[in-house]
Amino acid sequence: MKEVLLIIDFGSQYTQLIARRVRELNVCSQIVPFNKFKGLEDNVKGVILSGGPASVNDLTSPNIDLSLIRKKVPLLSLCYGAQLIAKNVGGKVSVSSFREYGRSNLKIVSKSVIFSGLKDNSQVWMSHADTILDLPIGCQILASTDDVKIAAFSIENEKTFGFQFHPEVYHTTYGKDMLFNFLVNICFFNQNWTSESFIDLTISNLKSKIKEDKVLMALSGGVDSTVAAFLLHKAIGSNLYCVFVDNGLLRKDEYLKVLSIYKNMGLNIEGIDNASQFLKELKGVIDPEKKRKIIGKTFIEVFEVFAKKMKGISWLGQGTIYPDVIESVSGTGGPSETIKSHHNVGGLPEKMNLKIVEPLKNLFKDEVRRVGKALGIKESILKRHPFPGPGLGIRIMGEVTLEKVLILQEVDNIFIEALKQENLYDSVWQAGAVLLSDNSVGVMGDGRTYERVVALRAVQSTDGMTADWVHLPYDFLSKVSNDIINKVKGVNRVVYDISSKPPATIEWE
Repeated sequence: MKEVLLIIDFGSQYTQLIARRVRELNVCSQIVPFNKFKGLEDNVKGVILSGGPASVNDLTSPNIDLSLIRKKVPLLSLCYGAQLIAKNVGGKVSVSSFREYGRSNLKIVSKSVIFSGLKDNSQVWMSHADTILDLPIGCQILASTDDVKIAAFSIENEKTFGFQFHPEVYHTTYGKDMLFNFLVNICFFNQNWTSESFIDLTISNLKSKIKEDKVLMALSGGVDSTVAAFLLHKAIGSNLYCVFVDNGLLRKDEYLKVLSIYKNMGLNIEGIDNASQFLKELKGVIDPEKKRKIIGKTFIEVFEVFAKKMKGISWLGQGTIYPDVIESVSGTGGPSETIKSHHNVGGLPEKMNLKIVEPLKNLFKDEVRRVGKALGIKESILKRHPFPGPGLGIRIMGEVTLEKVLILQEVDNIFIEALKQENLYDSVWQAGAVLLSDNSVGVMGDGRTYERVVALRAVQSTDGMTADWVHLPYDFLSKVSNDIINKVKGVNRVVYDISSKPPATIEWE
């Protein structure tokens, strides 16, 4: 891209949210961990320093050479980043007398273009243990809160700003306006980062990267892999070979339905039935991380066999998106924690005969859908609920067996079809059923039963990074529960999951 906003990551939980907010303002953003920052590229028009959990007063705290940025491009520093700037110019940063987390009211004390159009005394979101106590001559306090005197500041004769609060979070009322002021009125970005520009740039990069090589694309029938396949197809045409693998962990009749969906879409696609191989590899495995890695490893084995048969295939295409990368490994090499390994990221074996190409790995789910719409992909695919790559293998607690898969397929089918029949499907971001490892006592026909428990899960989200459970109508849940218990042999109890992400994750394993 001709114009890039660089985000330097100091380990903040909000770093990816900064990138999202910047993209929403049609500006291309890139994240680099502090320990890999070596200087500015020619296309960088501005920099944001993220927050972070460390204290700038610790000898081992994250640091960078700020002279590589200051006075060269506009700089906005947030929370830890602001404290780092303050200490760098000779200010005093110390442990707060009390920790400040949550809502505060911002009082603007000095006019600045970065606060242009904002109402005074607006709500901002704080999350810090240290605070900036003093600034040297040459710095100007821009805003305060009831508890923090230096909530925002600038440095004279340079476009450098520091915020103790987080403008990127939803709870900061005018946060998006502040970012707009920084990006457009201070950095002078042209706001030309759109789905169309992403498509053009990605296709160009794919052509340059892959050249005349052949690519094997792993399709799932979902939004991510389909959009990735379309991008690859536009870049390399007939050198793209798509496969859809039945791993035995799909939804009921999903294998034939997906192959039918892809008909007449112009993609060269072949179906492969390897259900027995996956179930064999999973026999006796209980640990969810081991399940994910086994499923990922088995997928690769299937793809490599197919690649040898086709001859000349040297790349494996995947529909990996940013939340997959963030939860599995640090996508930028920064100090993020692995939540769980996704089968197509952290689950990949260390040694492979195929190189990986992932056109969407820096996009969030809603961004992928917008790109898909710009590509002309059918709404029926773009609106499909996300479905985990490891499939029902991570929705079955404990060992995965054919019997459990068949039970869960029936339960899941009743739930999903009911959502569609009651016009609730499109109002839910993701839904599914989970088969618990424990049995429960029940009574049917005056007799005692000791059968399986299933949990229904429906969440609302934008990108999968956070999610709220959906308040489905009680009458609907009552009918679905009744249908499951009456129609699915082996189930005598249905529960509804009302936990949000965080602290829970969307999937149970």
